[in-house]
Amino acid sequence: MKRLFDKDTWQEIFGSIKKNRTRTIITMIGVLWGIFIYITLAGSSKGLDNGFERAFQSIASNSIFVWAQYTSLPYAGYKAERGIQLKLSDVDVLKKRVQGIKFIAPRNVAGVFGSAGGNIVRGTKTGTYAIYGEYPEYIKIATSKIYDGGRFINESDIKYERKVCVIGERTQEELFEEDEDPIGKFISINKMNFRVVGVHKFVQGGGFGDDGDIYIPFATFKKIFNTGENVNFFMIAADENANGVRVEKEIKATLKEIHKVHPDDERAIGGFNLGEVFRKTMNFANGLTFLSLVVGITTILAGVIGIGNILLISVKERTKEIGIRRALGATPSEVRSQIILESVFLTTLAGVIGIILGSFVLYGINAATIDMTDFPYTNPTVPIAYVLGALGFMIILGTLIGIIPAQRAVSIKPIDALREE
Repeated sequence: MKRLFDKDTWQEIFGSIKKNRTRTIITMIGVLWGIFIYITLAGSSKGLDNGFERAFQSIASNSIFVWAQYTSLPYAGYKAERGIQLKLSDVDVLKKRVQGIKFIAPRNVAGVFGSAGGNIVRGTKTGTYAIYGEYPEYIKIATSKIYDGGRFINESDIKYERKVCVIGERTQEELFEEDEDPIGKFISINKMNFRVVGVHKFVQGGGFGDDGDIYIPFATFKKIFNTGENVNFFMIAADENANGVRVEKEIKATLKEIHKVHPDDERAIGGFNLGEVFRKTMNFANGLTFLSLVVGITTILAGVIGIGNILLISVKERTKEIGIRRALGATPSEVRSQIILESVFLTTLAGVIGIILGSFVLYGINAATIDMTDFPYTNPTVPIAYVLGALGFMIILGTLIGIIPAQRAVSIKPIDALREE
């Protein structure tokens, strides 16, 4: 520790570096490049991870979508190409037969997939928006944000078939004045007055729904659009510990059985397993993080070994100098500590420069992608603990690799060193 603050020690270190300036810089670049690769790759993978989380934040990551299509195989006396229609009664059957279902929300929609939307009027302002018939469970699956002062559809709305609605941000902007609170006000949907009970916040980059969508009670939707017990599709959230793939397969198998569909018919019941997509994307991001760690460590290791080689060459070139120092009374520990200190200094300096350069690159990437809401990428950063850990790892490597040339210097006998030409 005393030699760490000794002026003569640092003069000797800088003198050695200056004597082998080009060789030292080239070797340091190896260490610098390793930490630079680690910082940029780890930060980039974190940005991708954050981007996927932002893209899925508008809906539960273990969600499953199921809808009906047309059969591709004849079965039980029915011909192929038969249209399948999901029913409200399917919900109870699925809850009883399929383990792992946490929430299930039947949904009907008007205004998408070619269907006519709702004609919305408020005073002199009009617009056409998608209308969804919802159950309260939807908010537990879609995790939509409702602005303060409002609420979502509840059980009483379903039971009493109330004419209430939850509008979107864009709907509010287009039908209401700028500073007007829409809660408690009325809008006309297909010439029927509905009281606004909430405004849902559109999650940018979520990719689910639209900021103009209007939600009304499922029972009320059924009366307005005369859909009876028909359901367009189910939104399902699986239990956190459930196997999403298994739950999806069992849901489809149960629906095929209910609606007399061949078990091998892969077209009749459509589905989209968001949980599986989320798992794969997170595995990809984690794999990229692991790759950055492996590449960074191996590159750092190669660079540190290069520094060790430089110091071995330096010790060889300074044999006579070391011999003189030993003859003048320098102890083996003093010689050893100087060589090790030089190794640690070069390694740490290269690491700090690499961290700074990597941080600048991540800052540039963040600035270039901050407004890219359609691309799943945001806030590429590396936790401070990871950066300090990498720097600590480099210091340990620098110390260990410095022991080899240090021991070589100590092993030189003063009398032999003075004879060196």
